[in-house]
Amino acid sequence: MSLESNGMFEVYVENVVPGARYWFKIDGAGPFPDPASRYQPLGAHGPSQVLGSDRFSWDADKFQPPSLRQLVVYELHVGTFTPAGTFLAAIEKLDHWQQLGVTAIELMPIADFAGERNWGYDGVSLYAPAHSYGTPDNLRQLVLEAHRRGLAVILDVVYNHLGPDGAYHSTFAPQFYSGKHHTPWGDGLNFDGEGREKVRAYFIESALMWIYDYRVDGLRCDAIDTIQDDSQPHFLAELTARVHAAGREMGKEILIIAEDARNERRIVLPREEGGYGFDAVWSDDFHHEIRHRLAGDSDGYYRDFSGTTKDIAATIQNGWFFTGQLARHWKQPRGTSPDGLSLESRLFCIQNHDQVGNRAFGDRLSTQISCAAFFAASALLLLSPEIPLIFMGQEWAAPQPFLFFTNHNEELGRLVTEGRRKEFEHFSAFRDEANRERIPDPQALQTFLDSKLDWNMRNGPVNSACLRWYRKLLAIRKILVETMRFRASRALNEKTILVQWESDSGALAGAIVLEGPTTIGNPELNDMERVLTSEDREFSIDPEPIALDLRKGQVAFHRPGAAIFASGKLASGMTGEWQ
Repeated sequence: MSLESNGMFEVYVENVVPGARYWFKIDGAGPFPDPASRYQPLGAHGPSQVLGSDRFSWDADKFQPPSLRQLVVYELHVGTFTPAGTFLAAIEKLDHWQQLGVTAIELMPIADFAGERNWGYDGVSLYAPAHSYGTPDNLRQLVLEAHRRGLAVILDVVYNHLGPDGAYHSTFAPQFYSGKHHTPWGDGLNFDGEGREKVRAYFIESALMWIYDYRVDGLRCDAIDTIQDDSQPHFLAELTARVHAAGREMGKEILIIAEDARNERRIVLPREEGGYGFDAVWSDDFHHEIRHRLAGDSDGYYRDFSGTTKDIAATIQNGWFFTGQLARHWKQPRGTSPDGLSLESRLFCIQNHDQVGNRAFGDRLSTQISCAAFFAASALLLLSPEIPLIFMGQEWAAPQPFLFFTNHNEELGRLVTEGRRKEFEHFSAFRDEANRERIPDPQALQTFLDSKLDWNMRNGPVNSACLRWYRKLLAIRKILVETMRFRASRALNEKTILVQWESDSGALAGAIVLEGPTTIGNPELNDMERVLTSEDREFSIDPEPIALDLRKGQVAFHRPGAAIFASGKLASGMTGEWQ
């Protein structure tokens, strides 16, 4: 290869056909796979494979993704979502998503990684779909079939670090890492030093490849708070600008969503106002408030949350709770004002891969609280104006854990196992070393297998009731976001939150009770008609009566739950359809 004036080494090889495999040798060392490989058929350490020009038939695909307001995200891990754990196997569940009422599926990172199983945040081949999930065309087929059913596809991408095994980038270019920035994973990536143009291009071109070559409709960027860049424009601002430009070129709005725990308004501010230009950002405060209130979590960052109905209602009203107050866990003020930001620029959840998988035993919220309380939390999530995220299996209260799992080489794997158990030593339940040894070994195959969803359990009495509850709530949410305006979220008492929507044709109110018994008395419920409650026989296998006296605006709950009411023309339309 010859060093060209553009700083790149190049060589032209004749008669290379699709399917050919190749390596690089550098100063006699190697062989090494291509860091920009489009496919690694034998894994991250194997040879790279040449792909031909895009011969996949998109069948005149003209899909238009939903707006932020219409977005309902379903997060899944391809390897554990189905028994087979492949792109093609996920296609078999597309009808489930469509019937559920979600509008987008979000795939946890699929860039290839070392080994056969991984959460995906250890990706190293950022242009190659993970070989253990299938071929590039298998991924294209999943996207196409999703579009045919009206479902958008969002990819989780990791541009804050590379995995610890199989990242050969610095072998090809020592400038790939920064000497002045550091992250939880080691040296930061070089977005602002010598050679930064090519490093930035590597990541931005990866994002664009998923959009152009695979027609994904959005990206979710992992932990952007760990991306450090002292130059202008900031890497993140350049990334969002290029992604949005790609969408305009393709004639559709491509969404780009950030994960960032700081509650920073600049993340979703337009670039021309000094922001990064993301369309939305994950807001953890809602999850933490709900988990503290219903499951009693108080270790770590949970100690900064009260779980009161007043604070939960404020979180819904503002899009996040911390707006600059001192956070004990952070040991400094956290958050910024949400004034002027749309509520759909924040994303809420009651479960996600982190909040389940980073627990010692990967236990889900639905296994830690009562079914009634889980139904209440679910109603609060889906009736709030923020973007809701549903973690795979949540819609039927799947009992399977989602554990942390890896498949690294023996030496690295041992360090991962030790580190995984050590990170819990500050939690009260794991100060005893014997208890920490009970934490599942990430390297064990069984840990991965135990994390797979068991779709047969969807038919259990509680599970099927939960699925019906989610389908009904999502159908109601569709009406809310398409025809109504969010009005307010407020605490009626220390156990109850009222979420209100309104339109010219009527109003809707959701009374969510986080703890019973309690009686709600509110004049705004006077003469409203009942639409449904979580105690209706369709949703509850052991229904408790809910006392209703709507002439006095009173509702009496015996346990946690939710009741939805409507008025005006909206009421006559909804009660006829829902009861």
